[in-house]
Amino acid sequence: QAQLVESGGGLVQPGGSLRLSCAAPTLAFSIYVMSWYRQAPGLERELVARITSNGGSTNYADSVKGRFTISRDNAKNTLYLQMNSLKPEDTAVYYCNAQYYSRVYWGQGTPVTVSS
Repeated sequence: QAQLVESGGGLVQPGGSLRLSCAAPTLAFSIYVMSWYRQAPGLERELVARITSNGGSTNYADSVKGRFTISRDNAKNTLYLQMNSLKPEDTAVYYCNAQYYSRVYWGQGTPVTVSS
């Protein structure tokens, strides 16, 4: 079972920034499409951003376009999410996801709270 470990969440004021990381030390990281999802209280989990295995293509939810940037370092087996101009509606638990055909892995999540 591959292990995905998120970090970097916390409490931030509106307009602030956070950088999330997802380490995948036991995964054949470079072949996986990697994504960030989030789940706010009472809502379904939603896709935030996705990046192809070589990092050549990304896509974002409309709600975060222009504010969030997904990236990866295949040499370090690590996925990142740079979050700028944070809004209270970005408050959620953020999950790292790895997918290679039918192989799907999830991290345990890291909470992000945007509040003054």
